[in-house]
Amino acid sequence: MGRSPSALNMKIGNIGRLDPSLRENGIVGLSHGSKMEEEVWKEFRESPENFIHESEKVIRRLAKSKGIDKVPYTETLPKGEEQERVVRVRVNQKFFREAVLSAYNNRCCISGVGHSSLLEACHIVDWASHPTERTNPSNGLCLSSFFHKAYDGNLLAITPDYEIILSEALLDTTSDGAFKVYLKEINGSKISIPDKFLPDRDLLALHYEGYIKEGV
Repeated sequence: MGRSPSALNMKIGNIGRLDPSLRENGIVGLSHGSKMEEEVWKEFRESPENFIHESEKVIRRLAKSKGIDKVPYTETLPKGEEQERVVRVRVNQKFFREAVLSAYNNRCCISGVGHSSLLEACHIVDWASHPTERTNPSNGLCLSSFFHKAYDGNLLAITPDYEIILSEALLDTTSDGAFKVYLKEINGSKISIPDKFLPDRDLLALHYEGYIKEGV
């Protein structure tokens, strides 16, 4: 990219100062920065889809220069036709998974499980009903496959204050033993907070409202 690792680290720190979710958790980034960083942050914060599109173009260009094969990617944003959308979903899903798992240091935010084969990027609010949040990493949670399925099935919820709530249905249908004891212990505790892309509290609230209404 034409920059040293230390220069990239400083640039990320400069941009980090603009992230309100980081400031909320006492991470303020570097105090100095340029006007251009503010403009870049504003542009891609308001349009994460464009950020993904532009980042994939850069990655593709760099990979090509090093002779590395990449998944084909269109140079212009698809207009929503069925054939083009298949390619776009594939790229964006990969971005979403990598961004979410990286934010949580490849650990389930509930159990702490860290084996990659058991980790999934869970959407807080679902893909079909919230198209503008599909690739937003702050609409993601790193969960083990068990907790991901439970979350999607409204057998557990995470409140806007990051508290884990397990349904009576999940607890009642779990046999007595070590795992049920574990479930009871984590009920009411809080998830592990990621280094970046904090779970959006408004999106958590939307899911939690659905969890309460369904009352599984």
